[in-house]
Amino acid sequence: MRSQLDIDANRNARKWTMRELLVRALWDVLSGPLFAWTPRLFWAWRRMILRCFGATVGRNVHIYPSVKIAIPWNLSIGDYSAVGDRAILYALGPISIGERVTISQHAHLCAGTHDYTSPSFSLVKAPISIGSDAWICADSFVGPFVSIGKGAIVGARAVAIRDVENDVIVVGNPAKIIKTRYPDSDL
Repeated sequence: MRSQLDIDANRNARKWTMRELLVRALWDVLSGPLFAWTPRLFWAWRRMILRCFGATVGRNVHIYPSVKIAIPWNLSIGDYSAVGDRAILYALGPISIGERVTISQHAHLCAGTHDYTSPSFSLVKAPISIGSDAWICADSFVGPFVSIGKGAIVGARAVAIRDVENDVIVVGNPAKIIKTRYPDSDL
């Protein structure tokens, strides 16, 4: 039997602490002038702003000013990684990005979903993990609870809704392995 969604219960549910709501509001107000409106080459400035809001950001990380970050304190980015123009890091849950990772333009990492089995459609703050040396190509989507392996490539416009192994290239919707990144390796 199909149950009816209890939208009122969802809207009345306490999803965030008062402190989280206040800091989120502060981030929403300040991220424009302090982050999004900065010149492209102000990499260090944007790293500093993200750290001030609780993000863990490694050395020489390049985050473009047009990147949208929902909750910076849920974000961890390793050394020498880059997040391209208009990428979305929807960090309702923790997003962990390894070292030397490239997140290309318009990519979307979505670390949140809803429990579709719950009558209140409750919010789920789900983790995402991107291994070192991975590449999340343009317009691709990485869903909640997904781990992308070290050296893996999620092709342009691919939709990764399941874990991706180390050193493989996936494409399509849903993403499927098309080959290994290093053909001589064993998979």
